[in-house]
Amino acid sequence: MRGALIAILGAVALAACAPGPDVQRLDSGAVPPLRAYDPGPPRPLPPMRANIDMVEDFLELGFMMESGRPIAQFSRFEGPVRVVTEGQGGAVAERDLDRLLARLRTEAGVDIARAPGNTTAPGENRIVVSFVAQREMRLAVPAAACFVVPNVDGWDDFIANRRSATIDWTRVVERRLVTLFVPVDSTPQEVRDCLHEELAQALGPLNDLYRLPDSVFNDDNFQTTLTGFDMLILRVWHAPDLRPGMSRGEVAARLPGLFNRLNPPGRRSSDGAAGETPRVWIAAVESALSGQGSATERRAAAARALALAQERGWRDGRLGLSLLLSARLAARDQGDGALRALLAAAELYRALPGGEVHGAHIDLQLAVQALAVGQYPAVLELTGRALVLARRTENAALEASLAYLRAEALAGMGQGDAARQLQLDTDAAARYGFGSEAAARARREEAARLGQVALRLAQR
Repeated sequence: MRGALIAILGAVALAACAPGPDVQRLDSGAVPPLRAYDPGPPRPLPPMRANIDMVEDFLELGFMMESGRPIAQFSRFEGPVRVVTEGQGGAVAERDLDRLLARLRTEAGVDIARAPGNTTAPGENRIVVSFVAQREMRLAVPAAACFVVPNVDGWDDFIANRRSATIDWTRVVERRLVTLFVPVDSTPQEVRDCLHEELAQALGPLNDLYRLPDSVFNDDNFQTTLTGFDMLILRVWHAPDLRPGMSRGEVAARLPGLFNRLNPPGRRSSDGAAGETPRVWIAAVESALSGQGSATERRAAAARALALAQERGWRDGRLGLSLLLSARLAARDQGDGALRALLAAAELYRALPGGEVHGAHIDLQLAVQALAVGQYPAVLELTGRALVLARRTENAALEASLAYLRAEALAGMGQGDAARQLQLDTDAAARYGFGSEAAARARREEAARLGQVALRLAQR
């Protein structure tokens, strides 16, 4: 389930740091040509950790629910899976769904395709992609941006059975019918992100682990599309060596050989056992990330999470997220401490497989600060390396935020033509990431206001 947890850095960074209104230097008000966002051929980051560590990841992902409830038996679809849609998702969502299905066939080896005529034959395995209004979804499941449910055939069937044991994932052995619910009226990127995470859970594990920076099976929501690790997990999940109804022990006995066969580069010694994540740390993180509670309460929750991570000696994504939360929620008079936490998180994430994406979000935050004080070369360096990751991972919102900061730095260095061209080249990604031309324009204006702050400082 893709939760309501906010992205603590990234798209919100500009809005969080932007000063008041001012004159725009770059935005002429002209409407750019309406081009579609095209991420190019998929280039997911490959799985980088040792196979023996990914065996443990697979078991924890596969035999536990997010709530902490154990799952007694392995479950999956057997045989071909056919996909139908319910509701009007729109041309962009339909394109993104087709692209995702192609990736699942090619990268994960899953026999999955659209059902001809949007109808499955009796007895066929069926996944329903139901496009529903956000308001309607949140009335039924308030904490979820999107979610996936077994044994229901669309929205009306879910509403009729939402309090029934029929939809209890822990009782499912062989999957035959699953529906994933996606908000039709969200941004194109959020719709796509939901398709990736929920379809992956429909086909594979149901759990999310905060310690996995290289996966969409992580409630920190930094990874927005399926990664090489995710595709490997799904390829193993659907290997003929496994079958529905197996116990955890039976699956565990087969996994080392499976991973070594399917991922030869991972044949090496363990990078170190991660250990379990206590519920008290998860609760602290969720309190810090949620929109509930006062700033003081959320700040205290972030402090608890960081203290727990440090006490346990973690050096993985859990410590990184704890540091990020502490930096993001720090009081205004704690700027030096927040910067130290941010830099520590950046150093940690860049040493982790998949942590490069988190590092790119931190670079965005640092670039905001650098632009505000007119450190244009630093802005170009930070945004340059982060853009490589944003584009590769197809995070259009992050790409646009970085590019608009970069354009302001170019303008500040007297390269106005290059700045304007970069803005035009970025607008398709911005509309996809933020949802509309108006939202893209608002993001450009936030970057421009930061540029104005730098100009005023230089003129003093």
